[in-house]
Amino acid sequence: MENVRESGPVPEIVGRERELARIAGVLDAVDSRGGVGAQVLALTAEPGAGKSTLVDWAAARAASRGFQVLRDRAGEGEEGFGFAGLHQLLRPLLGEAGRLPAPQREALLAAFGQQAAAGDRQLDPLLIRYAALSLLSDAATDRRLLLLVDDVQWLDQGSVDVLAFVARRLDGEAIAVLLAAREEGLPGPFEREFAVLAVTPLDRADAGLLLDRQPQPPRGRARLRIFEQAGGNPLALIELARAVAREPGGAQGADAAESLPLTGRLERIFAADLVGLPQRTRQVLLVAAAAGTAQFSEVLRATPDAGDPQVWLPAEQVGLVRLAAGQVRLRHPLVRSAVYQAASFDERRAAHQALAAALVDHPDRRAWHLAAATLGPDEEVARTLAESADRARGRGGYAAAAATLERAAALTPDRDQRARRLLEAATMAMYGGCPQWVGELAVKVCAIADDPELLAQASMRAGWSLAVTTRHEEALGFLVPVAQSMAGKAPGLAMDALGTAATPAYNSGSPFYRAELRRLADLVPEQPDEVDRVWLRAGTEPFADRAWALRALSRSLAEAPEDSLPHLAQLGAAAWVLDETELAVRLLGQAMDHLRRTPTAGGNPVVGQALALALFESGAWSVARSTAQEAYRMAVEVGADNSAVGSPILQGTLLALHGDAAGARGLIDTAVAGVDDLSCSPSLFVRSCHALGLAAFVEGDHLAAYRQLRAVFSRDFQAAPVHYHASYYYLGDLAAAAVRTGYEDDARAVLRVAVRSLGELRSARLDVVVNRACALLSGPDEAEQHFRAALADPAGDLWPFERALVRLEFGEWLRRHRRVTEARAELSAALGVFERLDARPWTERAASELRAAGVPTARTESASRTSDLTPQQLEIARAAASGLTNREIGAKLLLSPRTVGFHLHKIFPKLGITTRTQLRDALGDAQPAD
Repeated sequence: MENVRESGPVPEIVGRERELARIAGVLDAVDSRGGVGAQVLALTAEPGAGKSTLVDWAAARAASRGFQVLRDRAGEGEEGFGFAGLHQLLRPLLGEAGRLPAPQREALLAAFGQQAAAGDRQLDPLLIRYAALSLLSDAATDRRLLLLVDDVQWLDQGSVDVLAFVARRLDGEAIAVLLAAREEGLPGPFEREFAVLAVTPLDRADAGLLLDRQPQPPRGRARLRIFEQAGGNPLALIELARAVAREPGGAQGADAAESLPLTGRLERIFAADLVGLPQRTRQVLLVAAAAGTAQFSEVLRATPDAGDPQVWLPAEQVGLVRLAAGQVRLRHPLVRSAVYQAASFDERRAAHQALAAALVDHPDRRAWHLAAATLGPDEEVARTLAESADRARGRGGYAAAAATLERAAALTPDRDQRARRLLEAATMAMYGGCPQWVGELAVKVCAIADDPELLAQASMRAGWSLAVTTRHEEALGFLVPVAQSMAGKAPGLAMDALGTAATPAYNSGSPFYRAELRRLADLVPEQPDEVDRVWLRAGTEPFADRAWALRALSRSLAEAPEDSLPHLAQLGAAAWVLDETELAVRLLGQAMDHLRRTPTAGGNPVVGQALALALFESGAWSVARSTAQEAYRMAVEVGADNSAVGSPILQGTLLALHGDAAGARGLIDTAVAGVDDLSCSPSLFVRSCHALGLAAFVEGDHLAAYRQLRAVFSRDFQAAPVHYHASYYYLGDLAAAAVRTGYEDDARAVLRVAVRSLGELRSARLDVVVNRACALLSGPDEAEQHFRAALADPAGDLWPFERALVRLEFGEWLRRHRRVTEARAELSAALGVFERLDARPWTERAASELRAAGVPTARTESASRTSDLTPQQLEIARAAASGLTNREIGAKLLLSPRTVGFHLHKIFPKLGITTRTQLRDALGDAQPAD
C-alpha cells in the first residue's frame, strides 16, 4: 500500500480525452457542488489499460489546482487486515483527530489499533464511519480534498464500507473521490450507487499516436501486427513496440499466424495462469490460439479433446477462456499470443497441421495453416497462398491479399517469382492505403530484383508510399525518374507513375514539377486507359486545362470499370479539383463504400480526406465531419501524414463555422505541430490559414482574420497564390475581413491579380467566390451587379454556405440602401441555410439583420427554474426550524456539519428567506407538530 499527498507535473496521456474529461468533471464538481454522486467516479479496466496512469494524472491535476491529495494503493493479500486501506488514506489527517468528539475519536483510533476500545465494548461501525466523515469534512474546510484509491479490488471490506459511507454524503463538501479497479473487481456499493466509467481499449488512431511516441516507433507491417495483437491495450502497445525494436527482422518476417514476441512484463500479466494448467487443457488452448477464430466447431474438428468440457474447465476458472454459443473466446489477443509462444515449434506445427486437415472446405484459411507449418521455401504452399490472395483481391480484400502475397513470397524458392509476388503485395497494400507497408515491400523488391521494369515498378510503389505523406519532394524524386525512363519502353508504367506523381505535385504546389509532369505526359502516347492523364491534367492545371479535363473526365467515366477502386479514386479527385463537387461526392463515396464493405480491404485515408472535403463543400457538414474523423483514424494507423494533418484542419474549420473558435484553434495547432515546415505543404498551409482566419472572425478579431487570410497569397508586388488552386477559394473571406479592417486597397490588389490569372473559364463555384469578393470591395455603383452575378447561376446552390454568404452580405447591403423588402428575401434565404448547417455565428448575424429589417425571429430565452425541496432538504429544514444546530442535525441525519450548512444555503433561496428564524413560518404546514 502507498499513500501520496502531493504529485508532480500533470502527465500527458494519449487517447483518453473521455476519461480525462470525466475526471476533471469530478474535480470541477467540488467547486460547483454538483449534486449527489457528481463528486465520485470509479474507473474499471483490464490489466495494462492505464487506469493507474489516469489515477496519477488525477493526482497531479488536483495538486496543481490546490487540492490536498490523499492516496492509497491497495495491495493484494491485504484484504484481511481490517481498516488497513482507510488507515493509509487518513494517515496524513490523524494529527487532527483530537478535534473530533470523544466517542468518534476513540472509535476511529481503536479501529486503527492506536488505542484500546473503552471497556469490553465492541466498536460501533457507525461511529467509525461518522468519525472518518467528520475528519475529512473538517480538513476540507481549509483545503479541498481528493481521495484516490487504486486497485480497489484488494481493499479490505471495512475500508470499503467507510469509503462508501463517506461517498454518499459529499453534498456540500469540498471533497472528490476517485477509485480504480480491475474489470469485475469493483466492490458492490460503488458499482451499484455511483458513476462507473469503463476504460476502453484505445482506437487505432490513438494507438498509432502512442506508438509514434516510442523511442523507435514501429512502421509498416510490424505496426499493423502490433495493432492486431495489442487490442488497444496501452501497455501492450508500448511493450510490443519495444520487442519489435529489439528484433526488427524477426517481427517483419514472421508468419502472420504467429505472434509478436511478448516482453517479460506482458508475460507476467497475460501468461501467469498458464503454468498451472493441465497438459490437455494447454493443448486445446494452443489449437484455439492457432486457429485464429472463435468458432468452436473448427477447434473440435482439429482436436477431439476439445469436446470434453472438463478439459476447458481449468482455463475457464482462471479466466483465460470462455465457451458459449458455439464459440471459444480467449480473454484478450495477448492471451492468444501467450498461449502460442509458450508452446514449442513442434507443438505449434502439429496444431497448424491439424487445423489445415480440418479446413479442407476453407481453402484460404487452410493455406495459412499450411504456411505456418512450413519451415522453409515451398513453391506448392506459396502457390496455394498466391491463389488465396487472388480470391481476396477479387472480394476487395486488399490488405488481406497483401499479407498473403508477402507470406507467399517468403516461401517462394525462385528469386524472380519472389520479387514479382512482393511487388504484387506492394500493389495490394497500396490499394489498402498502407503507405509504410508499401515502402517496406518496395525495398524488398529492389533488394532481389534484376529486371529494370520490376525495379521501376518498385520505385513507383516507393514513390506512392511517400506521396501520401508530407515528403512531397522525396516522392517526386522516385516517381519522375520512373516516368522518364519508361516513357518509351513501357508507356503504361510511365503514365501510372505520372498519375501517382500528380498527388505530391498538387500538395507541394511546385511550378517546376507540375510543368515537368505535363512535359513527360506529352511524351507518352495515348493509352487504352487514360484515367492517370485525366487526374494529372486536372490536378496540375485545374483552371487552364479545365475544358479539356471536363471532356476527358466524361469519356473516362463512360469507359471505366464500374467498381474499380483506382478509377473511382482518381476520377473522384479530378472531379473535386474541377469543382464538379456532386460527381466527386458520388465517385469518392463509391470508393469508400468499396473499402468499408470489405473488412479485409484496409482503409484509404487519401480517399477519405478527399471525400470529406467534397462533402464539406457540398454542405453535408455532419457527414463531412464523421468522414474526416474516419480518414484521420486511418491516416494515423498507416502513417499517411498528409491526411493525418489535413483531416483535423477540416474538422477545425467545421468547429469554427459552428462557433467554437477555441476548439478550432486547439485542433489545428495540434495537427500542424508535428510538421517541421508547413510551408513545404502549401495545400495544407492555406487550408490551415483559412480555418484560423474563420476562428478569428467568429471571435470578432477581424485584424487577425485578415492576417491569416492574407497569408494564402504572397506579399510580392504582384500577389501570387501560395497554392495555385486552393488559395483562390478564400478570396471572398479575404474581402470580408478587409472591409472590417481598412485593408480594402490591399485586398483589391490581390483580387485584381487573381481575376487576371483565373481568366474567364471559371467554375460556377469560383464565379460565386470571385463575384462576392468583387461586390464587397467595389463602390456602391458596382457592388450590386457583382452580388447579382454571384447569384445568377442556379448551379451556385451546389455550394450552399458560400452562396448563403453572398445572400447575407447582399441583404445587408440592400438594407443599408433602404431596400428593405428585397433585403428580407435574401436574408431569409441565408438564414435558412445557416440554420440547416448549424453555422451559429452566421445564423445570429442573419437573424439580427432580419430583425433590423422588421422581420421577427425566434429567440431562445432561459426559462426560470424553480424546484421544491428534496426529501433530505425538507428534513434538514424541519430540524433547523426546531432549533437544532448544524452539528446536532448532522449527528441525527449522519451528515457532516459542513454538509448541513451547504443544504441550508440551498434551502433559503428556494423558500424565499434569508435567516434560520424565518424557517418555521416558511415551512408552514410542512413543519411537523411539536
